[in-house]
Order: sequence, then C-alpha cells, then structure tokens
Amino acid sequence: MDFRQEGLDVELKQALEHVQSLARDADVFDAVQITDGRLDCRARGCESEAYFRVEEDESQVWVSFVTPDRWLSESIEADLEHTGDDLEELLEEELAELGVEAEMNYQHYRSEDRLFTFRTPIPLQIRGEARTAAELAAKYLLAYEACFRELGDVAGASEEK
Repeated sequence: MDFRQEGLDVELKQALEHVQSLARDADVFDAVQITDGRLDCRARGCESEAYFRVEEDESQVWVSFVTPDRWLSESIEADLEHTGDDLEELLEEELAELGVEAEMNYQHYRSEDRLFTFRTPIPLQIRGEARTAAELAAKYLLAYEACFRELGDVAGASEEK
C-alpha cells in the first residue's frame, strides 16, 4: 500500500502498522488489515459484517465499531437498555483492565456511507510519538472489542452470554 498516494504521512502509517501488529498478536479478530488509510479488524464470530477500526478523521484519532447491519446495531442498543448498563462505564472498565484510566465518551450514528457507528476519540497525537500513540490506540481498540463482544449479537446469536 502506498500511503503517500492516500495522503497518509509516514508517522500515521507507522502508527497504524504498529496497532495492526498488536491487534494480530491479541488474536481476538477474524482479520486485521489496513484499508483506505485505516485499520479494519473484523469482529470474530459475528454473523453480520462488523469491524473495529482505528482511523484519523480531521486530526483526531478514533476507535470505532461499525456495521451496515441495522439489526446488529439495534441488538446492542437493546442489550444496553435491557441491562441498564452505561456503555461509557463498560468501555472505561475494559480500558482500566488494560491499564488505562480515562473517561470515555462515544458517538452513535449512521454514517454517510450507511454504517451504524459507535466511536470514541482517543486522546493522543500521532505526530512525533507514533509508537506511544499506537500502543494507546491498540488498548482502546482492544477495550472496544472486549466490550462490544459481550453486547447484542456481536459474538454470534448462538453464543452464551
């Protein structure tokens, strides 16, 4: 992949490649690849198309869970409503398990490319600290995976919760 053609600088390329390596090492995704200047990690065991992502959008790095499947998104929302759990608190707990204390917030919307999206900003700057940024981004990615794996039909409708 030629990152210069896609408008990505070397530091962002290095950061994404390092997050990709850490995500592969974690062995919790079906596939891990850099596509269109972002890291896409296929949700393991999910019957629907669903991805965890790390990408930069307008100088902000984000971690997200995306799916084109309305029913999958609604199953997550229903699970949260049924249990009374707060997604921000669940994400904070998963991040704390990885050694990062941070207040989490998230956005939930349907994107212009018709993906139901949950996303959280990662408080970091890629420029000048690509390796450190990548390690923090990987922790956010793994916290998202651990949290969403337990919600709705993400881990597959047949799995016990």
